[in-house]
Amino acid sequence: MFEFHWPWLALLLPLPWLVRIGWEASRRAATDKDMEGEPVLLHPAVQHLELAFTHAPPGATPSSMLHGLLVGLLWASLVAALMGPQWLERHEELATPGHDLMLAVDLSRSMEALDFTVEGRPVNRLAVIKGVIGRFIEQRHGDRIGLILFGDAAFVQAPLTLDGSAVRALLDDAVPRMAGDGTAIGDTIGLAVKKLRERPEGSRVLILLTDGDNTAGSLPPLEAARLAAQYGVRIYSIGVGSEGEVPFPKDGRITMEKMDIDEDLLRTVSQWTGGAYFRATDTKALEEIARHIDSLEKTEATTEGLMLPTPLYRWPMGVALLSLLVLAVLYLRRSLPSPI
Repeated sequence: MFEFHWPWLALLLPLPWLVRIGWEASRRAATDKDMEGEPVLLHPAVQHLELAFTHAPPGATPSSMLHGLLVGLLWASLVAALMGPQWLERHEELATPGHDLMLAVDLSRSMEALDFTVEGRPVNRLAVIKGVIGRFIEQRHGDRIGLILFGDAAFVQAPLTLDGSAVRALLDDAVPRMAGDGTAIGDTIGLAVKKLRERPEGSRVLILLTDGDNTAGSLPPLEAARLAAQYGVRIYSIGVGSEGEVPFPKDGRITMEKMDIDEDLLRTVSQWTGGAYFRATDTKALEEIARHIDSLEKTEATTEGLMLPTPLYRWPMGVALLSLLVLAVLYLRRSLPSPI
């Protein structure tokens, strides 16, 4: 489908004609004013007498008509290019049955704790989450997955998409404390509800991975849980890591720090929304969540049509350049002396 992006710019088309009319009227008025009080020559054939003193033949010559046509074509082409001609092609979004999963990953300071072991060496909590969540994403065929990273505040790192590899790449680039040292659980749930509430009912799922309690943000977690229940968003929360004294890197050495998880809060948030709470002291929690999600009814996303534009301004610009080139050639031919 063809259309102009700014069709109202067509009002510029008569501008040269209006300028010419105004200029000729002002020149005529100035000439009449200068001739006031001057003697007037009366002659029965003034037009013939005037032609005797001019070099141009009467009427419009073919060259002058061509010149006017080229100038008009040049202006019309420039205006057409300014109007933004474009060709619109309709593209349909593929509607595949699946779930709408929003992953919310805690990046607070405590995610640096080294209370997990992989192949005999200690790793921090975020590294374990990246590995487990990465495998989890690979298994979600047909599901639309989004990513929220949170600390002192919550941020949408990836909107809901079928491109799980892109979500995993964004998660792999995350590091602890990049969103602050705090843990804004309430704000994270509220942001997830905002992004999921427009999705089909029955498929809205939030997977919340955190290792602490709510220490930042403006929205209380229980109030956010009520909003999630109102909009049909199931929350599956996972408490990551061990409680009590855990090894923690500080100033280039390992120290022991006490860390707690508010399991009562996470359990309540999950129960109010029809989800479940899991304690992740190992990697089996995500496998259990996957089984719960698979038991939910899959829904088909609403098909949306997008009109993608292809700019066509090059064509009228080409016509304008060609017209300008022909005008330049005509001007040079008039300026150069005849070889004959």
